[in-house]
This record gives sequence, structure tokens and C-alpha cells, in this order.
Amino acid sequence: MIWETWKKGFDTWEQKTAELMESMLKSPAVLQPMGSMLTATMKVKTATDKAIGNWWELMGLPTRRDQERTLHALNQLNSRLIDLEEKLADLNAAKKH
Repeated sequence: MIWETWKKGFDTWEQKTAELMESMLKSPAVLQPMGSMLTATMKVKTATDKAIGNWWELMGLPTRRDQERTLHALNQLNSRLIDLEEKLADLNAAKKH
């Protein structure tokens, strides 16, 4: 009995709170400053990433982009080696028959 009363009260509170939050989050008074803040944050992140990349380059170390290019090239070489191994296996199998 007490649980049911508490549960009904909680459900009512949750519904009203959700309605209030939804109306607030759709409001331009909230969305505009949040959008501006997100834009500013992304600009700071971009500048920070660029500065870190420049620092890595000055130190003579590979940047993330350099590492990704190298990994891509290694994956391509690995695929080619696997293809060659399969062709060689096929040729060896054909010689045996």
C-alpha cells in the first residue's frame, strides 16, 4: 500500500519533470547559448589538436594522421601477401596433381 502510493507519486513527479525538461530543452533561450558553447568548445578542441600535432611534428614524431597512413599501407601490404600466399598454394597444389 505504501509502495503503491510512493510509486504513483514518483511516476507523477517523473512525468511532470520530463515535460518541464522537454519544454526547456526545446526553448531557443536554452538552445542558442548551448549551441554557441558547443561551437566554442569545438573551436578550442580543433586549435588544441592542431597545436599538439604541430608539437609532435616539431619533435620529429609521427602524428596520428601519419600513423593512420602507415597502418593503412601495412594493411594493404598484408592483403597482398595473403593473396600471393594463396596463389602460391594454388600453384603448388596444381603441380602435385
